[in-house]
Amino acid sequence: MDSLNSLLDGFGTALTPMNLLWAAIGVLLGTAIGVLPGIGPAMAVALLLPVTYGLDPTGAFIMFAGIYYGAMFGGSTTSILLNTPGESAAVVAAIEGNPMAKAGRGAQALAAAAIGHFAGGMIGTILLVALAPTVASLAIGIGAPDYFAIMVLAFIAVTSVLGASRIRGLASLLIGLTIGLVGLDQMTGQQRLTFGSLQLADGVDVVIVAVGLFAIGEALWVAAHLRRTTGEPIPVGRPWLGRSDLRRTWKPWLRGPLIGFPFGAIPAGGAEIPTFLSYVTEKRLSRHRAQFGKGAIEGVAGPESAASASAAGTLVSMLTLGLPTTAVAAVMLAAFQQYGIQPGPLLFEREPELVWGLIASLFVGMVLLLALNLPLAPVWAKLLRIPRPYLYAGILFFAAVGAYAVGGESLDLVILLIIGLIGFGMRRYGLPVLPAVIGVILGPAAEQQLRRALQISDGSVTGLVNTPFSVTVYAIVALILAWPLVYRVVVVRRRGDREKGGKTGAVSGG
Repeated sequence: MDSLNSLLDGFGTALTPMNLLWAAIGVLLGTAIGVLPGIGPAMAVALLLPVTYGLDPTGAFIMFAGIYYGAMFGGSTTSILLNTPGESAAVVAAIEGNPMAKAGRGAQALAAAAIGHFAGGMIGTILLVALAPTVASLAIGIGAPDYFAIMVLAFIAVTSVLGASRIRGLASLLIGLTIGLVGLDQMTGQQRLTFGSLQLADGVDVVIVAVGLFAIGEALWVAAHLRRTTGEPIPVGRPWLGRSDLRRTWKPWLRGPLIGFPFGAIPAGGAEIPTFLSYVTEKRLSRHRAQFGKGAIEGVAGPESAASASAAGTLVSMLTLGLPTTAVAAVMLAAFQQYGIQPGPLLFEREPELVWGLIASLFVGMVLLLALNLPLAPVWAKLLRIPRPYLYAGILFFAAVGAYAVGGESLDLVILLIIGLIGFGMRRYGLPVLPAVIGVILGPAAEQQLRRALQISDGSVTGLVNTPFSVTVYAIVALILAWPLVYRVVVVRRRGDREKGGKTGAVSGG
């Protein structure tokens, strides 16, 4: 009841004209920035930190939250329409969203993403209000073996369900893990795969990898095929979701937050892992598995809902523990410190107006995002009517600008081109791109957690499975690996029984 009363007071703060204006500005800025490849919400909030120094803290954080949610949606827009993720959380949206767009269903994919973001954000924020202390206490108890187990689950899940074969999925994952090794060893400080370049000491930024593999690789692939065939504008299609689409999406919209919110609250990769796991879940549960990889709308609805709920989960750890679990949360933590405010267990007591105003503004921001982006879905989809040579020239330009903006180094453009050529080669030989991206995102963190777990156990492998949580996760991994074999055995037996039954019936009938 106390939380509900505090939330009502928060709505009184969030619904003042000035705070509504900051929320609207944040949502618009976030959506626009998310559409640009490489310039994600973390960079947007960082760039606006000096600008907001003179603002009231409540208004500033309401705007930051709007940028966070808006950028996540904007990133999925280019991911769906142009196969160019605006930020890492939007990578999964490209798998099914881009084939839908190419089939003339871009508006439907965008609508599914918009409603998914709304549903995930709303459910996630309700869970934030109700479960913040509980989730925070659970996050404290998770150790290095548990984090490593979660990441192994993400690796296995994503390589098992994507591509024509598991071998190709594993090869793609190894490419990503190799790119993730570039830079200084986090434990010893040794240089790895830097070729003597100091600029590579910090590693290759995941934004450059995602933009290179998706945007540059896709542009080169299209260019190679446009020499043989002329590129025709892609039809926009009908702008609204039909009954069959709604029947297929309402369950993924509700399942996404159950996956996204807990993962957002623990430092295990932000929104990337839950979006991957949501995609895997929807593929397993769908009655239309044959459509996955060709434009299954469930593969857009579930991950986008999970991503939005993950953002709410991220705020749990930041507000209650002062623990930033994503880059955006880390920048927002710096913003709190800029105002002389220390997030933690006492924040709800010392700054109730700010905290509950911020939480209430999340509900307001979700409504603004839905009202803004649902009507704009057909307008965004008309980007696909631009002739492909001009469209992909624009993509290459914005991809290069986004990559250069990450570090301001010309070497980043060279790396972008090299990774783009790798992406082109992966398409040529049928390797799925997504496992490589998850390898880059989670590889360094997985290595660090593995080494920490082994250090704690004095090098004993049993240290990786010494908690109930890690044992449970490895059991799920074993189930994923064994499922195809079990499925084949069960199907073969059923078919054999049916054939025997059919033959027996035929003999008795004769």
